[in-house]
Amino acid sequence: MSRARTARRIAAGAAYGGGGLGLVGVATVGLVLAEVQFAKRTVGNGLPDPPRADGLYGSEFGGPELSPGPLRMGMLGDSTAAGLGVRRARQTPGALLASGLAAVAERPVELRNVALSGAMSDDLDRQVGLLLDGDAPPPDVCVIMIGANDVTRRMPLTQSVRLLTAAVRRLRLAGSEVVVGTCPDLGTIEPVYQPLRWMARRVSRQLAAAQTIGVVAQGGRTISMGDLLGPEFAANPREMFGPDSYHPSAEGYATAAMAVLPTLCAAVGVWPESDRLDVSRDEDMLPVAKAASAAAGEAGTEVTGARGPWALLKHRRRRRVPAEEVSEPATNAPAALPESA
Repeated sequence: MSRARTARRIAAGAAYGGGGLGLVGVATVGLVLAEVQFAKRTVGNGLPDPPRADGLYGSEFGGPELSPGPLRMGMLGDSTAAGLGVRRARQTPGALLASGLAAVAERPVELRNVALSGAMSDDLDRQVGLLLDGDAPPPDVCVIMIGANDVTRRMPLTQSVRLLTAAVRRLRLAGSEVVVGTCPDLGTIEPVYQPLRWMARRVSRQLAAAQTIGVVAQGGRTISMGDLLGPEFAANPREMFGPDSYHPSAEGYATAAMAVLPTLCAAVGVWPESDRLDVSRDEDMLPVAKAASAAAGEAGTEVTGARGPWALLKHRRRRRVPAEEVSEPATNAPAALPESA
């Protein structure tokens, strides 16, 4: 079955309450579980809580009292959205994206990061509530990075997509633009061995494609994380990944943020390029499922809705935000949230 067709089935199951498509067949469950347990003992352990990066970025463009005021940005998701593995707030993806958005928009950006290390898609409802409940206005734009823990903890794919879609719907109804960094290709992680590596790659790409279908249906945009760090990891593993060989290093997060930034800026209408297709970069308009499938196989690819069942497949030019331009947040951040189990 093609990836596009599989993604349609998963997304349809999520939308209409179908049964979950599990990650593995019965015949391979024992072997895969053994590999999963070995991988868990090898990666993701012993890291301190990620630094909190909430605050104002781009204050040189004006203070909160100046009209029209800062752009409000929310960051949701799992440990990659929280920035697990780095020591300084300015190295987290939220800080990098907020600084980049402020530089492009020439307007300050107020960041609130509610992502939680260890989170699965079933935590998104709580995270959205933190951003929307209360007297503060909703974010102008939100970035969600989620999916890896759904795969490793064997959440049914339809359930994962259903939960993400519900979160995007709530944010869109509140008036927020939404950008989702889809499930990364877990087959690129070095401590993961065959047959888990092959299966992790297959399932994570299926989930990424189905996530795109669900998000685009709600008016959001997706950017494929895919094997974004795969080639860099193979060439420079000590630079691109942190000490656990699973979470990105500061350089790895910068690479991921550089891929997400153009789509984030386009979502709020400040990216210098339009949404028109550029055929010289192999951009295309495709049925949503085919666009989702193509994006899942090519990291850094944006999918955004066009009209009817069609979507734009975009390869925007990236813009690096030099590390020296990213400062610590201008306001005091609250205490770190506790890690989930």
